[in-house]
Amino acid sequence: FLAASIPRIAQEKELVEFGVHNLRDYADDARGTVDDRPFGGGPGMVLLSGPVFKAVEDIRGDDESAELVMLSPQGERFSQETARELARAERLVLLSGRYEGFDERIRLGLEPREISIGDYVLSGGELPAMVVMDCVVRLVPGVLGDEKSVEEESFSEGILEYPHYTRPREFRGMSVPDVLVSGDHGRIARWRAEEALRRTRRRRSD
Repeated sequence: FLAASIPRIAQEKELVEFGVHNLRDYADDARGTVDDRPFGGGPGMVLLSGPVFKAVEDIRGDDESAELVMLSPQGERFSQETARELARAERLVLLSGRYEGFDERIRLGLEPREISIGDYVLSGGELPAMVVMDCVVRLVPGVLGDEKSVEEESFSEGILEYPHYTRPREFRGMSVPDVLVSGDHGRIARWRAEEALRRTRRRRSD
């Protein structure tokens, strides 16, 4: 993932640095144990506080400004606005778990910002972490060649993006709207704004 597409470009331009850390490297035993059975019984395993605290403290070092983000189904819903906020941070530490989740003392002691990418179940926090990374990195100034494209993407203004068309003008009985080939930039801008609003109302009433 980090060697492809936008993350790769960001690293090549030396605008973003990534570090991947394994919680097992911070385990208290030689076996690399990072989880245990939950008190009170129940299915699954819970991530131990010790390795997580040691990992976060080591990664942060003396930089208390590094924002800690925990990927959790209980977190706030991730959005484009959330991505903008995270993109303004100097450093981000993304904490992704597995199993039944984190020992509650991790939340109480480290006070992470909890983020969820949606109301569905995944095997672990790795995929949500990659979603957050991709969304945030593309917002770092200079990463994308065309900064204007970032502004026009879906959700950048809280609405979906307008429809796009390219060649040919006619395809299987479907035509490109005349306004897009009119050369009238004012009309085109108005059409795009109207279509974006119409699409948002129809598809995303929320």
